Amino acid sequence: MMRKVELLTALLAITAASAMADADDPPSRVARLNFQSGSVSFRPGSVEEWAAATLNYPLTTGDHLWTDRGAQAEIHVGSIAIRMAPETAMSILNLDDHTVQLSVTQGSVNVHIRNLADDESFEVDSPNMAATLLRPGDYRIDADGDNNVTTVTVRAGDVEVTGAGAAFPVHARESARISGIDTVSQDIGPAPPPGDFDRWCDARERREQQAQISARYVPRDMVGYEDLDEYGVWREDAQYGWVWAPRTVAIGWAPYHYGRWAWVEPWGWTWIDEAPWGFAPFHYGRWAFGGGGWFWVPGRMVVGVRPVYAPALVAFVGGPRFGIGFAVGGGGVAAWFPLGPGEVYRPAYRVSEVYVRQVNIVHVTNVNVINVTNVRYVNQNVQGAVTAVPHEAFISARPVAQASFRVDAREVAQAQVVGTTAQVAPRRESVMAHAGPAVAAPPARYAERAVVARSTPPPPPVSFAAKQQALQANQGRPLEPQQMNTLRSNSPAPRPMVRTLAPAPVRGNPQSQPNMTPRPQLAPPGVPRIDRPNGPVERPADLQRVERPAVVQPRPQETRPVEQPRTERPAVMQPRPQETRPVEQPRTERPAVMQPRPPETRPVEQPRTE
Repeated sequence: MMRKVELLTALLAITAASAMADADDPPSRVARLNFQSGSVSFRPGSVEEWAAATLNYPLTTGDHLWTDRGAQAEIHVGSIAIRMAPETAMSILNLDDHTVQLSVTQGSVNVHIRNLADDESFEVDSPNMAATLLRPGDYRIDADGDNNVTTVTVRAGDVEVTGAGAAFPVHARESARISGIDTVSQDIGPAPPPGDFDRWCDARERREQQAQISARYVPRDMVGYEDLDEYGVWREDAQYGWVWAPRTVAIGWAPYHYGRWAWVEPWGWTWIDEAPWGFAPFHYGRWAFGGGGWFWVPGRMVVGVRPVYAPALVAFVGGPRFGIGFAVGGGGVAAWFPLGPGEVYRPAYRVSEVYVRQVNIVHVTNVNVINVTNVRYVNQNVQGAVTAVPHEAFISARPVAQASFRVDAREVAQAQVVGTTAQVAPRRESVMAHAGPAVAAPPARYAERAVVARSTPPPPPVSFAAKQQALQANQGRPLEPQQMNTLRSNSPAPRPMVRTLAPAPVRGNPQSQPNMTPRPQLAPPGVPRIDRPNGPVERPADLQRVERPAVVQPRPQETRPVEQPRTERPAVMQPRPQETRPVEQPRTERPAVMQPRPPETRPVEQPRTE
């Protein structure tokens, strides 16, 4: 009972303080490159060079991706999947707690949106139009920048397209061809049959739908949850509740040992794990050792609360003489171990106290311990938990397993915890996080092509060269927003890559019926609606999730009743126009409520619960 009271007090404190969060706090979410085949290239927003894309690299505002001929890639932002076809140039114009804004100058992307809250927006911009995806659904955008043509296909959902002086809707099972630059024209018709790229996207989506076990214990907005079922097992621990462990690891394996460090702003030093499942367990939750192996403790399950991303949940150790025998050329040593359950993560980057509580709330029951400094870390003395490498290997993003060395247990026990980041400045190769031969880059006309936007994105990142000197003096911490603004004002203005469109009245589309599915309301990061403990208690039956079936496209001539999904707020039925076409709604994760069926219609198949 006391634990429940403490938890309720903590949650109420977070709710009351959420509106006071600092506007300079970093976003609570990132995008993750979770799948690639073929030659996929990556360019961070602060440099001009292209490098081979790295699995599990966290992507954020300003980053660029290119899939070469025959290549494909998949990116996740929470439960949203973004899939790239071959020869596609895409960049992230804006990614924060409320906005996803992409630029596609050439090629094809498929977007599957599982949930979209009222205060969230998703926009895809091309050289001649901006597409605002209005609700959960399946969308495809094809950009032919050479001919100033963009095609928007809606399998399920609704889109509002904005071009020069024009705005119009595109509804489910429709496809719109938008032509022109200064003046656009549109041609709306039935969506074409699925092609090879669509079938690949469907196969990837079916794989994700099978991740039903992990969805019982972690929110779907936790980036990387979809890989946990395939590569590990869940079990209930008497002390920590539901925990996860990888199935197959090397002998002597320890967390934060098989991967590399990269400099990713605004968070700074960031762990990039090499395992195909290596995202969620290294950016959320804590690690514990028991029964001869390591297991991951995700924390309490709080429904409706987006987990807050962290660059690496570790503690660094050091001291005047720590690792002195291994410091090659006097360059120093970086050493770290994973944080354990209940241990506070205090970021090295500048954040508000509200942010500190939000990033810890599902792991630390008593928020009053967040400012306690005399902490005994449970993993510091676990054999093999501490990983150490020379500073040069750390800075140059070398694979840690190849550069690490063993530290004597007595030296580890006496070492002092110095913070949650390495006190060493990054170099250019720290940002690239991948050393290797030259890679394919998009043709210059794609990379330099501007797009039009409905929403004005933030300015592009300051170049690494412009801030490198300031970073050298900052001892491994990212620059504060005020410093970045000063550097931006003193740097040459980059060539504009986005032209924001003036608002235009939306013209109706009498050929189709809009999808009026209500959008769910998602609580801000760290602000709960319902607390579902991940502890050693009886699991309620409602933890079972509903698997979303594949979208089936009916023929336009057939009229079928519209099935409305049930969201967390009561659905409001909108009046229908005289001419209607059937709309198949995207399924949500909760059981749907069937609407009354008109006579002489075919029944709509119900989703099957597990």
